[in-house]
Parts: sequence; C-alpha cells; structure tokens
Amino acid sequence: MCGIAGIVQFDNIVVAESNIRTMMKIMKHRGPNDEGVFIENNVGLGFVRLSILDLSMAGHQPMICPNERFVIVFNGEVYNYIEVREKLKNKYHFKSNTDTEVVLYSYLEWGESCLHQFNGMFAFAILDRTNGNLFCARDRFGMKPFFYAHQEDRFLFCSELN
Repeated sequence: MCGIAGIVQFDNIVVAESNIRTMMKIMKHRGPNDEGVFIENNVGLGFVRLSILDLSMAGHQPMICPNERFVIVFNGEVYNYIEVREKLKNKYHFKSNTDTEVVLYSYLEWGESCLHQFNGMFAFAILDRTNGNLFCARDRFGMKPFFYAHQEDRFLFCSELN
C-alpha cells in the first residue's frame, strides 16, 4: 500500500521534521516495513513503505537520483515498469528492481510527459532540488489517493486524511 506525505513552506520557513513524522504516523498502517524522511529548507517529504517489489533497502524512499538533483516519494505500482525500464536501460544505471526508480528516471528522461509511459495505479511527488519545483501526479483514474491542501503559506499532500 505505502504512503507519501509532503510540505512545502512558501514563506521559506524550514519544515519541521516532527510535522512530516506526524503525517507519516497517521499512515503507518499503510507501510510497516520501512520509512524515510527528506528535509531540505522549506520542503519536507515523508514515506512509509509496504515492501512488495525489491524487498531490499535499494527500494528505500525518499529516493534520490545519482546526481542528487531529484528526490521522489512514490506510492503505487506501475504495471509496465519492466517495459519502461527497457527503454531507459542504456542511458541510466539502475540500482534497484523497483518501479520507483523507473518513475524517477522516466521523469529525468521525459519530464512531465513521463506520465504517458505509465500503466498502473500511482501517486508521486518529485522535487527538483536545483530550482525548487515539486511535480506531483497520480494515475488517470485516481486509484492511489493524493490529498492536498494549498494554503497561503504552504502546500501539503498525503496519501491519507485523518
């Protein structure tokens, strides 16, 4: 099942890790096998994992690409990730057998158009650490939840409301 969470502070206040951890605690039943947090200045990302594909720590999230520019939190399953990985394997070095890494490299390769590559049910957020952009998406049918709130001073998202 897994769960993702995030906060972006528009007023450039550093995100408190305790706020991300509170969001993750509410979703812990979605992902009892692993968890991770990424905090950088005004952005915080959290993840709770139910290990299904690649049970190793290579599937740990938030996942950071090798050049450290992009960070992803991903919930769901891309059913055709093996086929998409085949398209990318000559350009990118995969360290895991996860669909998360395929989604991350797909974004590096095709930008927002990467969504046209995927068949599945998913929700994810990818942070560009260079320009501060956060790209969020979910599958066409909304099978994986992506709740969000846009307030005057912040943007919040999560897989579950409480």
